[in-house]
Amino acid sequence: METRILVIEDHPDNLELMGYLLQSFGYTPILAGGGEEGCDAARREVPDLILCDIHLPDIDGYEVARRLKGDPAMRTIPLVAVTALAMVGDRSKVLASGFDGYLAKPIVPETFVKQVESFLRPDQLVPFQRPSPEDAPPTPAPTPPHKGVILVVDDSPTNIAVMSNLLESSGYDVIVAGKIKEGLKSAITNSLTLIITDVHFWNESGFEFLKRVKADPRLRGIPFVFHSVTLMWERDRSRGLALGADEFLVGPIDPPALLAAIEDVLSKHGTAIEDASPGATP
Repeated sequence: METRILVIEDHPDNLELMGYLLQSFGYTPILAGGGEEGCDAARREVPDLILCDIHLPDIDGYEVARRLKGDPAMRTIPLVAVTALAMVGDRSKVLASGFDGYLAKPIVPETFVKQVESFLRPDQLVPFQRPSPEDAPPTPAPTPPHKGVILVVDDSPTNIAVMSNLLESSGYDVIVAGKIKEGLKSAITNSLTLIITDVHFWNESGFEFLKRVKADPRLRGIPFVFHSVTLMWERDRSRGLALGADEFLVGPIDPPALLAAIEDVLSKHGTAIEDASPGATP
């Protein structure tokens, strides 16, 4: 059964980021750009959790809390404030107004989903994030074996944050670049295991990046993966593979699928993932 989380936030970038992170980790986000819209969505969708900003353009978060906590059908749904309020007493005021918890802005992509999960029941956690069984002895989380170095080239801070968090927690070192020129420099100056890049950049093309990688004898042997959430034509995928990309992934970042694709590509290249070391030559 899906776990649905309503996000009430008037800032488009924040709304997109929170929705993107939740979706990337297996949750179903419901997005609302204002308090009135959020209250309507809460009553219509009856989500498992509600995240709400305090400062909204129509009714503020305090009024949202008053309405929802005053509704017998809504009052048991956890309501969490996500706000930049920082004055002494703000946290107490938020909790006294009916909120069940408080997350501070700016949100940190690497920890946001785990913070949100603290307000969910164990049966509502997606399998990818589910903690160890309660009856297991409390032991420190093992450090994943080092699998190599991946260069992520993308002009979307959200994509970079999600992929960096995912890859690092899976045992990879991650180098990031927001522009193709930076990506080429990083590729030349670092010993890489794999490159993953978007197709469409602002005024740049991932295809040109791939061409330059394949034209350089120092780089052409590095496994190369395209990822795109804006793919419009099948010919883009065909073009990428024809130019030498090993894989072409389409759609929002799916953590298990991305990791599986990377390991499949490395396996085909004969990369010994378990034996990789930071100084290994690709």
